[in-house]
Amino acid sequence: MQSVDDLLKKNLKAFGERNAQKRRIAISTIWESDGVFIDPDGLHIGPEAIDNAIEHLLLKFADFVFNELGAPDSHNGIGRLAWGFGPAGKKPAVTGLDVIVSKAGKIEALYTFLDPAQR
Repeated sequence: MQSVDDLLKKNLKAFGERNAQKRRIAISTIWESDGVFIDPDGLHIGPEAIDNAIEHLLLKFADFVFNELGAPDSHNGIGRLAWGFGPAGKKPAVTGLDVIVSKAGKIEALYTFLDPAQR
């Protein structure tokens, strides 16, 4: 079973994966089949919708990468991870926070918050 901390890290890596096949495999190993991803752009249910949301983001920001901004923090099946998104080697253009709810070692729900200055 995957820990919440591992799920947070693997999910951030999946969100930055530009190889569609590798990304879909990653999503299938860390997400529940009816997992829900909620961000400022809307509600995305299931692996295909989550993959589509990631693909759209990566196409829109072709030279951006995700980076962890600190260590994951988790307890009782819930966790959070701060991240930055921007050009490699530069200050992140966007920062935010992912909050996940896990079930049986997979992500059941992901809530993504952008930092107030980023909205």
